[in-house]
Amino acid sequence: MAGENYMDASKRRGASVLRCRVAREAAVLLYFGGERECRQAKLRAAEALRVRVLPTNLEVALELDKVAEENEGSARQERLINMREEALKIMKHLKAYHPVLIGSVWRGTIRRGSDIDISVYHDAPEEVVILLKKTNIAVSSAEWVTVTKSGKPEASFHIYALAPDGQKIEVVVRSADEANRKRKCEVFGDELTGLSVAELEKLLKENPTQKFIPC
Repeated sequence: MAGENYMDASKRRGASVLRCRVAREAAVLLYFGGERECRQAKLRAAEALRVRVLPTNLEVALELDKVAEENEGSARQERLINMREEALKIMKHLKAYHPVLIGSVWRGTIRRGSDIDISVYHDAPEEVVILLKKTNIAVSSAEWVTVTKSGKPEASFHIYALAPDGQKIEVVVRSADEANRKRKCEVFGDELTGLSVAELEKLLKENPTQKFIPC
């Protein structure tokens, strides 16, 4: 029995090591633009390493964060603070629509090419577009996007824009009745809470580079 337990533990350790290797390879593919989607990156990484083990999205995300840190160094932290400060300015303009900072700027896991992702809740998306334009935000395009989750279609209005300093912004407008709805993050597996205006203000004063990722 003891021998069987030892063999099982050894197999688990071996599988864990393989998952780490695939996760690292997938993260490198995502970071340097070899792939854009996490699942495809995992499949390609496993094929390159000639293994059949696939890591979780969380494992890949954590490795991607490490790769970004290794390649961008201290400048990454400075850029994170700048992006959070810019996000706060935009969110204050959108305060009537209950804005929430989400994505890598909320998480603290930005990398080259990351944009500022903000969710707002309002039943007239065109009003959000008009307000952004009035606040010196250059709106480049806007569109309805429908995705299927748990077998049900979900529609949201996506606004793509540039801040005055050139940073990319994506504002997602959801219906007002979705404001208190809990969402699960498909990458990290936890609740997609994000940061409100007040929470972001406090963060920038107390710990501007804090990360929000599962331990």
